Amino acid sequence: MVGDGVYFVALGWAAAEVAGPAQVGMVMAAGAVPRAVLMLGGGVAADRFGPRGAVLGSDAVRCAVILAVAAALAFASPGLWLLVAVALVFGAVDALFLPAVGALPPRLTGPDQLTRVQGMRALAIRTGHTAGPPLGGLAMGLGGTAAAFACAGGLFALSLTLLLAVRIGPLPAGPAARTEGAAGTGDRTEAGAAPGERATAWRELVDGLRYIRRHRLIGPLVVSGAASEILLNGPLNVGLVLLAAERGWGASGMGWIVSAFGAGAGAGALLITVRGRLPYAGRVQIGTLAVCAVTLGTVGLLPTLPAAMGAAGAAGLLAGVCGGLSQALILTSAAPSLLGRVTAVLSLSSLGLAPLSYPVFGAAAGRWGVGETFAACGALGLLVAFGTLLSPAVRAAELPRPAPGPARAPGNANHG
Repeated sequence: MVGDGVYFVALGWAAAEVAGPAQVGMVMAAGAVPRAVLMLGGGVAADRFGPRGAVLGSDAVRCAVILAVAAALAFASPGLWLLVAVALVFGAVDALFLPAVGALPPRLTGPDQLTRVQGMRALAIRTGHTAGPPLGGLAMGLGGTAAAFACAGGLFALSLTLLLAVRIGPLPAGPAARTEGAAGTGDRTEAGAAPGERATAWRELVDGLRYIRRHRLIGPLVVSGAASEILLNGPLNVGLVLLAAERGWGASGMGWIVSAFGAGAGAGALLITVRGRLPYAGRVQIGTLAVCAVTLGTVGLLPTLPAAMGAAGAAGLLAGVCGGLSQALILTSAAPSLLGRVTAVLSLSSLGLAPLSYPVFGAAAGRWGVGETFAACGALGLLVAFGTLLSPAVRAAELPRPAPGPARAPGNANHG
C-alpha cells in the first residue's frame, strides 16, 4: 500500500512534466478502466487457480513494470504513451491482485480470527495512504520521478519477498455454494458444472454472481456496502473540496478534515483488531452504518473547521467498525471456493462504482448547495441502513466464537 501511494504520486508528476492538465487527468484515470472491466474476471482466476499464485504473479509483474519505468526515466525522456501504458498495466494487475488478496485470509487462520485479520488489513491500508504520498514526494525531491518510481518498485519487491514467505493452508471446509442457491438446482457442484465436468470461466463468473444474489447474508451486505460506497464517497472525495472552498478553509482545512476521517477510520480498524469479536455483529454493523451516515451528513452543515473535523473523525471511526464487521461477516459465511469472486464484487463496488457518484455529487452541490447535498447523502445512507435492517439474516448475524484450546497455526494437522 505504501508502494501504491508512491507510485500514484510519481505517475502524476511524471505526466505533469510532459503534458497539460487534461492529459494528466487522462493518465491518472487510465488505470481505473481495466481495473473495473477485469475485476470480476480476476475473482474467477483467483478461485480457479488459487489466490497465492495470483497474488505472487501480479505483484511480480507490478514490481518489474515499475522498475523498468524507473530505468527508462533515468536514461531517457519517454513520452505520454509510456505513462498511459503503465497505468493500464497497473490497473489490469490490480484487477487480479485485489480479489486474490481478499481470498487469502481463510487459508491463513481460523474463522474466529478473521475479524482481526480484517482490522489489521484496514490498518495497513490507512498506513499506506498516509505514508505513501509524503515518501513519494521525498524521493522526487532527492532524485526526481525516476527515483520515485525506483522507490515504489523497491517497496513492491519487498512486498513480494514477504508474500513468498507466507505459508497458507489448503482450502478450508465451508458452506457449499449449492446450499445457498449459487449453482441452481440438480446435481451440479458449487462451480455450476455437473460432476466430472469442468465449468467454463464464464459459467463460474455467473455462478459467483448468482451465489451472492441468493445468499441470505452476503447478498444484503454486498448491496448495502455498494450503496454506501456510492453515497458516502462523493462527500468525502468531492464534497470536502467544495466545502473547504466555500467556507474559506482552503486546501489545508480540507486536508485536516480528511486526516480526521482517516484517523477515525484507523481507530475503528484498531478497535476491530484488538477486540476481535464483537457480539451482535450484524446489529452493530447496521447501527454503525446508520450513525456514520448521519454524522457524515452533518459535516457539510457545521460552521467551523474544528466542528467539521470532529464530525469527520467520528464518521471515520464508525466507518472503520462498520466496514470491518461487514467484511468479516462475509468472509466467515462465504463458501471458501467462491471467495475470490465475492471479493471481486466488493472491490468493484468501491473502486469501480463509487467514482460514478463524483460528478453526480458535484452537479447536485451546484444546484442545491454543498451543505444540503451532504445532508441528502447522509439521509440516503440512513435509508440504506434501514433497508439492511429489514434483512433477518443480517440482524441475526454473529461472528464465530474463539475456538477452545490453543490457537491453530497454519501448517498444522488441522489447518494447513
